[in-house]
Amino acid sequence: MSKAGELRGQGREALEKQLLELLKEQFNLRMQKGSGQLSRPSQFKTVRREIARIKTVLAEQAATVGPQ
Repeated sequence: MSKAGELRGQGREALEKQLLELLKEQFNLRMQKGSGQLSRPSQFKTVRREIARIKTVLAEQAATVGPQ
């Protein structure tokens, strides 16, 4: 099963919590980059893509449920 497929099996609240954690991690990576302490620059790409996956799944769920 793909990453997006695994995410689709989770509830909205779990996805939002995971998204918040990833956004915090992205912020910390930016701060490390700014101070010259970033050890793995490739981590930016990974975090960015994971955030995009979660946002996509949340948008799909919202489209199937409809406006509330």
